[in-house]
Amino acid sequence: MLLEMRDVVVRYGKATALQGVSMDIPQDEIVTLIGSNGAGKTTTLRAISGLNIPNSGEVRFQGRLINGVEPHEIVRMGIAHVPEGRRVFGSMTVEENLELGAFLRKDRLGMAQDFDRMYESFPRLKERRQQAAGSLSGGEQQMLAIARALMSSPKVLLLDEPSLGLSPILVREVGRIISRINGQGVTVILIEQNARMALRLAHRAYILELGKIILHGNARELADNEGVKKAYLGTA
Repeated sequence: MLLEMRDVVVRYGKATALQGVSMDIPQDEIVTLIGSNGAGKTTTLRAISGLNIPNSGEVRFQGRLINGVEPHEIVRMGIAHVPEGRRVFGSMTVEENLELGAFLRKDRLGMAQDFDRMYESFPRLKERRQQAAGSLSGGEQQMLAIARALMSSPKVLLLDEPSLGLSPILVREVGRIISRINGQGVTVILIEQNARMALRLAHRAYILELGKIILHGNARELADNEGVKKAYLGTA
């Protein structure tokens, strides 16, 4: 198993955000986390990327325990995190943002190839490569945030609400980008407000409620689950 969580508990002061979460993330899959606000989805990603250290339980990547490993070392190991809200460096150019994504890498040839690959995958970024990131549209900033994370050459990409605030056309484009990234061999863990799209893209899904996993399985099957339909898809 590429990534494993076992009985992970995360607390913020007296509040318990994750109450014994266990997950198995196979290589080359898209796994989505579904749940309402406050369910623990973002905290799960932060526990994986090292931004939250579990109070108990284990997070393992390629068999190695990564509890307490510094976030930049987790990036070096092959896990990249695109947090909610894009958080590009607005005063820096598109190209400078991409360079920052590769700051831990030493393989100059591979980096040059990845620059070319990012500009091929995201042609709008190529057109705006010398433009300040803060002047980009919301959709372009989201593409830049994803491309910047991919510049670290990750094995796992954590995506937190990549379509938030985007138009329906751009939401569909983000969905295509996620599928393409996965098709290139990157495992994706996806949090997405558009549960219908997330379940359509994903291979498997975990449903979280109040910091606990209440249901998990094949994403297509969960999309047909009556309880999931009623709670998250607006149908019954």
